[in-house]
Formats: sequence, structure tokens, C-alpha cells
Amino acid sequence: MRPQLGDGVEILNAGSVLEDPITRTLETNYMPYAMSVIVSRALPEIDGFKPAHRKLLYTMYEMGLLKGARTKSANIVGSTMHLNPHGDAAIYDTMVRMGRGNESLLVPFVDSKGNFGKAYSRDMSCAAARYTEAKLESVCEELFRDIDKETVDFVPNYDSTTTEPTLLPVTFPTILANNTLGIAVGMACNICSFNLAELCATTVALMKDEHHDIGTTMPAPDFVGGQIVYDEAQMREIYENGRGSVKVRARYNAVPGENMIEVTQIPPTTTVEAIMDKIAELVKTGKVKEISDMRDETDLNGLKLTLDLKRGVDADKLMAKLFKATPLEDSFSCNFNILVSGQPRVMGVREILKEWTAFRVECVRRRTYYDLHGKEKRLHLLQGLAAILLDIDKAIRIIRTTEEETEVVPNLMIGFGIDEVQADYVAEIKLRHLNREYILKRTGEIEQLEKDIADLNDVLAKPARIRRIIINELNDVAKKYGKPRCSEILYDLPEEDAAAEEEAVPDYPVTVFFTREGYFKKIPPQSLRTAGAHKLKEGDEIIQQLETRNNVEALFFTDKQQVYKVRLAELEDGKVAQMGIFIPGRLGMDEGENVLSMVITGDYSGFMLFFFASGKCAKIPLSSYATKQNRRKLLKAYSDKEPLAMMLYLPEETELAIRTSASRMLLVGTAQIAAKTTRDSQGVAVVTLKKNQTIASVVPADSLELANPHRYRVRSLPATGALIRAEDEGEQMSLL
Repeated sequence: MRPQLGDGVEILNAGSVLEDPITRTLETNYMPYAMSVIVSRALPEIDGFKPAHRKLLYTMYEMGLLKGARTKSANIVGSTMHLNPHGDAAIYDTMVRMGRGNESLLVPFVDSKGNFGKAYSRDMSCAAARYTEAKLESVCEELFRDIDKETVDFVPNYDSTTTEPTLLPVTFPTILANNTLGIAVGMACNICSFNLAELCATTVALMKDEHHDIGTTMPAPDFVGGQIVYDEAQMREIYENGRGSVKVRARYNAVPGENMIEVTQIPPTTTVEAIMDKIAELVKTGKVKEISDMRDETDLNGLKLTLDLKRGVDADKLMAKLFKATPLEDSFSCNFNILVSGQPRVMGVREILKEWTAFRVECVRRRTYYDLHGKEKRLHLLQGLAAILLDIDKAIRIIRTTEEETEVVPNLMIGFGIDEVQADYVAEIKLRHLNREYILKRTGEIEQLEKDIADLNDVLAKPARIRRIIINELNDVAKKYGKPRCSEILYDLPEEDAAAEEEAVPDYPVTVFFTREGYFKKIPPQSLRTAGAHKLKEGDEIIQQLETRNNVEALFFTDKQQVYKVRLAELEDGKVAQMGIFIPGRLGMDEGENVLSMVITGDYSGFMLFFFASGKCAKIPLSSYATKQNRRKLLKAYSDKEPLAMMLYLPEETELAIRTSASRMLLVGTAQIAAKTTRDSQGVAVVTLKKNQTIASVVPADSLELANPHRYRVRSLPATGALIRAEDEGEQMSLL
């Protein structure tokens, strides 16, 4: 029986499952959402603003906050919701970031009063909107100049109660004047800021010569704080293709005579709390030993992070180390993805300025058309007024003798040969103005209007004149609002800076010991010569002893398929009479995680061999465990698909003796085993095992004295191996 709704009305398809292809769902549901995010929310347009920024600034402009006094931020937020109904919190956050007090933009647009937070601090948040006040900065005059002259299109707002501009007629390239970050669906943008004066000069130069070398007028981006480490190749990539990376490092002062460093500016991509957390971690782990105290002394005068140094510490060498290990030096990754005519495009600086120039040319052209139309309309009216100058009495007589009001305008048109618009203008003149002096003053404008109209027509006919107008406006902006660079450019840094951390690591011979229970000792030769017996935990024993140097690294492979890395210099020197360092605790290993093997390396040469219960062996180059980021912990150090039977480190290719639980042995050259670059590879089959058989031991073949080694050698893999003869059995047992 089919389901029914009341009074026997059947429900169509009730209880049935309708198939709908996922491709159709993506097209009808997801794609419109993705396009809305890309076009209407996340990416800036050629005027430099996202819709949220544009709606807020235009609302403040309409509120008279360009010339008037500040008003409460809550008032601004409420008014903006007529255009942007996304909640007051989002609108206020947008305004805060554009405020001068937040210190996030190179060219702030909001003149803020009160606590607007700080961009360089994650803890210094802004006050509520009811406590702060704001108005527009004077530079916003350049954002709205001639907006009432039809320079840009206006569209209805979301409920069609008012209109808003689709773009702002900016007189300078705001798109490159401030940082802009946007995350859309499947794409994103990250635009760095450039110095306003340099940006205007570069735009002017490109308008005069499209092949102009941008680097000569705008050598690098400019940020609110920090120093830029100049990289010519990266700059060229950003200028031409819109992608690249800019290294920004903090600015600091070494206080003379006080063993103190004051950091006063940091990169725009980090916060002072993140820097302090990283420095504290380095001090705690012993990587940085030169710092005795650290304080955040930020106040009304600006950011200040103070580092107290131990006696005799070189401040510059310490900062070189901190630049490498902390966000005091960070990279700003550029991705100049901008909406142009509704289409997202990744463009270089050269192409962006070319598109902005085309946009500005259209704005000036539309403004000129507007002015031309207004002057032509005014001239037309005055020409009608001039016509009655010939006989004012006639005009009065026509008006007085006309019986019906509706006939006044037609009679004036007939009497003076003027059109309806002119006649209506004449008819509306006040009686007090019907004198010769007034009419002569008004008609005296005709000559000037005719000159202005001719000039405006000439502007429209000659693109070069429009470009000259734009160039003059850019020069005026640079002169009025341009400021010196905030970010110093660092050229040709000495090579010693890159090696500062390496030079700071003492290099001397040491002997390292590792015990079965996970205790580690690093003992210099002088301490070892005068030592007695090792102090060990009850039941513990030393399983590895190596002579090496202090500046190499130790890798600890664990039973949870992980490897932990540490530089020996980070582990303090010990003595024979001490228990040593408990490695699982020092390196922060997981609970119940045990170290299976320690590998000491200075250049990550050689191989790791992992033998599994099935008879397979994975040969992994040790270089697969080297990382540029100096990570302390690597996951998937080896395969977890089956139990591990044996782990071995080989500095070079050699021959191995593999013994099985079935009393068989085979000699295998490691060159026969193919290397795998993937760390958790399952490897290749080496030993053929029957059910319940396992690998008993793996040792270098040259450590055995076999009567007839050829008996155990194999030519191809996998192999079963030969039964161990009695004369070789004793040798094998001595090594187990």
C-alpha cells in the first residue's frame, strides 16, 4: 500500500531511494558555493579590496567620516550591515585590521582611537566595538576621489534598499600597497606590500616604458617591520610571475655594556609569543645556552622583546643562530592571485600594474565624460538664456500675455527659437534676476564653458593626455602620502652568518656508550682515561660503544617504527661513574617506546638494513633520514607490515652472514640487495624460510672464521642457505 497524506492524498516517491550522480551534486551545489567564495569573498579585485573591505570603507565614507570627527566603532559596524549582513564580529575584525593602531598595514585606511590590538601579538586582542572609535584616514580621499562622477558602476545591495560600488576609483595601486591574504576554494592569494612612494614611481615608469626594470625603482617589498634579506632571483620571479618567497628577519639592537639584546621589529608572518615559545624550547633542550632571561617589554612605545645574555656572549653570533632556529627570520610566500573582470589570475607585479593602469584609464575616461556632459548641459542652458538677452521685455511680455501656465514654455520656444529645456530654464528664473546685469554675468560663462568642453573632448580623443593625468595624480599621491621605507634591505650578507651555528658547535673526540635499558653516555678522552668501572642500572649492560666526535648526530631507532635524531653537542658530557642520560625521557619518546639501535653519523652515508620475520630485507640509504628542517622525530622509519627480526647499520657495502633458526646459513653481499628510497618499504626477499622458521642472527661475514665460506655463499636471492657444519657451529655459537 502506497503511503498517503490525510484524505487519501498520495505522496510522490515516498519510501523510495532516488539515485543522484555525485557529479551532478558537485555541479549544482558545490560549484556555485566555490565560485561565490572565489568571486565574492576571498580574493581581492584590481582596486585592492575584497568585498568586505570595500563595503566597510564605503559605509564610513557615506557616514561623513572622511572629514568629520570619529564615531563609535559599534555605530560603524551597525551601519555597515546594510551592505554586509555577515555579523558584527566579522565586520569589526575587518575594521580592526585596517586600523592604524593594529599596525598590520603599511598604508592604514582607518584612523583608530582606543585599543585596536596588535598584529604582532596573538594575546593583545582589540577592545569591544563599543569602547573604540574610528574615522577614515586622509589617504582615503584617494580611494573615493570622483566616485560621484560615475567613475565606477553601482549595484543594488542585498535587499535593494540602496546601492554600493563594485570597485573603488583608487588613484594609486592599493592592490600592492598593503598585505592581502585570502583563502578561497581550491585557490588562495598572498600579496606582500610595497612602499607607496616606490610603487607610484614604478607605475609612472611603466606607463612611460613598458619594458622598465622594476628593480631599479622598487628594489623589494616593504613591511611594517623587519629587515628584508635580498634575493635577486626571487625578486625577479615575483615581479614577472607573481610567485616567490621573501625572507624577512627581525630588527634588533645590542645594548652596549649590558649583555642585552632588544628586538624591536619582527616579520609580519609571526607573533612575539611564537618567537618566545620557540626560544624557550631551544633553551630548555640545551640548543641555546647563551640566554639567561627573556622578557616581553612591549608598551605604548611599541614592541620590545628583551633577551638577557650570559657574560661574554657575542650578540650578533647569537642572533645568527636564532635567525636559523626561530621565527625571528621567516619567509613571506607570495601568490599574487587577483580577480580581474571576475576571473582569478596569478600575475606578476608588471602585469598587475598594467591591469591597474587600464582600470584607472577607464575611471578617468568616465569622469571626463561626466564632466563633459555636465558642461554641455550647462552651456545649452546658458545659450538659451543668452537668446533672451536680445529682448528681455519681449520675454516678460510673452509670459504676462500667456493665459495658461502650461503655454508659457511653448510660447517662449516660439518667440525666441529655443528648445523646451532652455525655455523651461528661462521660465524658472526669479523675477529679481530678470535684469541685464544678471543675464550678462551668466552668459559670460559661455566662452569659458566652450573652452572647457573643447579641452575635455581633446582629452577623450588623445589617450596620451589621459595617461598624463594619471601620472600627475600618482606623483601627487607619492608627494603627499609617501614615506621612507620601513623595512631595511640587507644585501650581500656575509657567508659566516650561514655557518654561524656550525661554528658555534665545539668539535672534539668523544666515546659514546649506549645501554640496553636506554641510557647514554658521552665521555671525553681525558675523563675516560682516569675512570674506573661503569655505573649501570641493576641488570643493565652496554650494547654499543663507539669512538666519534662531538659535532655528529645520533639516530635512535625504536620499536614503534620511529627514529629520533639529536646532535651529540646537545647532550652534555658525562663520566663513567654516572648513570648517563635516559634517552627516551630526554627525546620525549612515547610511553612504552624502546630504543632498538643507535646510529652515529656525520654525513648520513651508508645504509640501514631491516630484516623481517618473513625473510625479507629493506635496504634504506641513511640519507633518507636527513631533513633540511632539522626535525627531531621521523615517523615510518621502517615498515610495520611484519615483525622486525634484525636491524643493522652498514657504513659501506659488505658481506653478511645470515643464520636461520633451522641451523642454516647463507653469505649475502649487500650489493645484491636493491636499495629502496621509501623508508617504510617492505624490501625484497633474501632468505627462504619454512613455516615457524625465523632469522636467528645477522653479522658481518668477515667477523667469522669459516672453514669453507664458499659452501654458504649464494648467487641469487632469495636463498635457503646451507646447513651449518660442525666445525663452523662453534664459531657461530660464540657470536650469538
